[in-house]
Amino acid sequence: MPSLLAPVSALLRRLSIDTFTILLLCTVALASVLPCAGETAVVLGKVTTVAIGLLFFLHGAKLSREAIVAGMTHWRLHLLVLASTFVMFPLLGLALKPLAGNVVTPELYVGILFLCTLPSTVQSSIAFTSMARGNVAAAVCSASASNFVGIFVTPLLVSTLIVQGAAGGSSLDAVITIVEQLLLPFLAGQFLRPWIGKWVDSHKPMLKIVDQGSILLVVYTAFSESVNEGLWHKLSGKSLVALVVISCVMLAIALGLATWTSRRLGFSREDEITIVFCGSKKSLASGVPMAKVLFAPSALGMVILPVMLFHQIQLMVCAVLAQKWGREQR
Repeated sequence: MPSLLAPVSALLRRLSIDTFTILLLCTVALASVLPCAGETAVVLGKVTTVAIGLLFFLHGAKLSREAIVAGMTHWRLHLLVLASTFVMFPLLGLALKPLAGNVVTPELYVGILFLCTLPSTVQSSIAFTSMARGNVAAAVCSASASNFVGIFVTPLLVSTLIVQGAAGGSSLDAVITIVEQLLLPFLAGQFLRPWIGKWVDSHKPMLKIVDQGSILLVVYTAFSESVNEGLWHKLSGKSLVALVVISCVMLAIALGLATWTSRRLGFSREDEITIVFCGSKKSLASGVPMAKVLFAPSALGMVILPVMLFHQIQLMVCAVLAQKWGREQR
């Protein structure tokens, strides 16, 4: 049996399909078969809120100030990454509007727009930049800045671009909610880093479980609510295939524009790699908690589905690119 599973395991590793991705799929399947409801859903919702606060507290505690300071002098690179993340992607999402209602459902299009407003990833952007021998210090700073800016910019973009599916209230209310649930725990982690930083750094495997567990909790509660509202009756196979194709096209455009722009502006090869990986990604770790804050529970399933798909596609594609560029840089 192990010999039969070996080729499958090798293929999954090559495609960057990790254990967490498999757990995500299992969580969606569990929510589809055994969705939580009633008092159980209320209790899980409260537990999820606490878990999200802990998640962002740990993000703050893990973030090295020294690494940020080391990369902050590269302001042109950071501006380009932020422009790609918060300007290019939203414009790309708006350009896809004619597809809403024809190729994908209006609810899925809301999820695509939400995806376009999210900040970049942190861990995978840095990991792929390192693998491809890019500017790692700048990647740490740029990806971290993207997530910090996203706490304010993402709810503003959601309020501007998205009406259907939003939880309601003004953009200021959304920012205040994000600040209370995400930014304050993040800043508390940063403040306590001098005292708990070494402990956090030495317990990364255990803290990774907290990170991923928080996301899985949100995904389970979100999909449970959506399944109870008839998610799988509203989502056709055609729309799901179209969503995968749209995600691939969006990622290809983002990678191409990031590469072309960085070369036109005269960035070095190392900086180009950083710009490509930091400017083309969207964060699942930030996106799922933000969706819970910004959208009504009944809409969450459709909203986070594009984020989950894009997340895995970007990992698969960028893993191949990072390996290729890493070999070329030797």
